Amino acid sequence: MQEKIDLRSVNVTRYITPLREGGSLPAIADADDGFKYVVKFKGAGHGTKALIAELIGGAIAKLLGLKIPELVFTNLDEAFGRTEADEEIQDLLKSSKGLNLGLHFLSGAINFDPAVTTVAPQLASEIVWLDAFLTNIDRTFRNTNMLIWNREVWLIDHGASLYFHHSWDNWEKTAKTNFPFIKDHVLLPQAGLLEETNLKFQKILNPDVLKTVVDLIPEEWITWEGSNLSPEEIKLVYFNFLTIRLAHSEIFVKHAQDARKTLI
Repeated sequence: MQEKIDLRSVNVTRYITPLREGGSLPAIADADDGFKYVVKFKGAGHGTKALIAELIGGAIAKLLGLKIPELVFTNLDEAFGRTEADEEIQDLLKSSKGLNLGLHFLSGAINFDPAVTTVAPQLASEIVWLDAFLTNIDRTFRNTNMLIWNREVWLIDHGASLYFHHSWDNWEKTAKTNFPFIKDHVLLPQAGLLEETNLKFQKILNPDVLKTVVDLIPEEWITWEGSNLSPEEIKLVYFNFLTIRLAHSEIFVKHAQDARKTLI
């Protein structure tokens, strides 16, 4: 049964603390629905492209049945953050007014440690497949981007996915390539069911499903500098990239299988 994609919108009411990881400066914040969120700001790092990658990656993970904290659109009022003492954070908040992205804060979650937790071949294969499909460079031993919460593996941080969008050149060619960084994936040694996973996921991610994912992208996130494309044309590029990559999934699956053989 296909899971419906439906993102709520919340208003950020209080900035609690930054999570100083990398250059994106996400933060834990309260929202007007009474919950805490890890907020990713469009004024940081790679801007709205990182939010688009986070949104698409998270939505696809959810549709595939993987555990991911609830994604919500988070609104920042223009006056929000004026009382923040840290100038770097104040600048970040000022440049992030409007629509941002949040992930439900999993209180009590701990970072995934591959030395402590063994992931079953089916789940490992599903996560490796997802990251090869999304070209996610950021699920390595150094930075697993997974949490353990309620004794289950939860995926976080897909902002480094879809790196083709940092340069629109040859995106069609990129869609049909393998994913060389998969050799560094923290779960690759356990991913012994990639072929079976590929067949399973191809049935779930049909073009209609991928279109509903791409249609989630807010228009205000896709009016960046350096592009003459309209928001509709940019969305079409994302849609075509995903559908072409899915149609040629045997390329990145075979490469991942070959990379795995060198590890076991």
